[in-house]
Amino acid sequence: MSVFHFQRFSVRQARAAMKVCTDATLFGAMAPVSGGEQVLDIGTGTGLLALMAAQLGAASVTAVELDRDAFEEARTNFRASPWADRLHAVHGDIRDHAPEEGRRFDLVISNPSFFQAHSPSPDVRRHLARHTDQLSWSELLHCADRLAAKNGSLYLLLPVMAVRQVRKEAEALGWFLSRRVNLKGYERNTAKVAALWFSRTVTEYQEETLIIYRTGRVYSKESERYLSPFLLRFAIE
Repeated sequence: MSVFHFQRFSVRQARAAMKVCTDATLFGAMAPVSGGEQVLDIGTGTGLLALMAAQLGAASVTAVELDRDAFEEARTNFRASPWADRLHAVHGDIRDHAPEEGRRFDLVISNPSFFQAHSPSPDVRRHLARHTDQLSWSELLHCADRLAAKNGSLYLLLPVMAVRQVRKEAEALGWFLSRRVNLKGYERNTAKVAALWFSRTVTEYQEETLIIYRTGRVYSKESERYLSPFLLRFAIE
């Protein structure tokens, strides 16, 4: 069985098309959760981001997943975690999701499918998980806009090449990019993905670059600061 163990929870991922990766883990560790938020995770996959949000202190996390196998795996991971009472897996299409009457989310997070107009993968489920066939970025933004609270925020992990397009479409809906962190594997690399913070109010824009590794597989001090509460390698015995 394929299982990725963290300090306080484990992620079973034998059936999920997309596995735990460094970019997604760092993205989850950087999530703007200070405690008490109602969080919506769109396209939860194995449930990684939802589990990390719960560890960071979210009061409740609703995790929506279209793929049946991934949903069942996420639900299993939630039930085995210390926050089973705060994590709610939902199988279905986010475009059809209707929360309880009057309920809106303080924070919407998503690590969506990255690729548009790329050659399809021979693995159909992996293709759907990696490509925007099922949910375009525009549809994702509209869903977030419909489900987020009036003073809510939106947190996305996107390929760098998509940021300009998504930012423009987000602004048309009244979402403004307040912070962007470009993720680079090493100093010599070009950033391929970026973590993006959106809010409904215009604030001073900040952009920075985070280098994940110093050398080999040794994390930089900055990435270690985010990951130390989660990864086993940083556990204090």
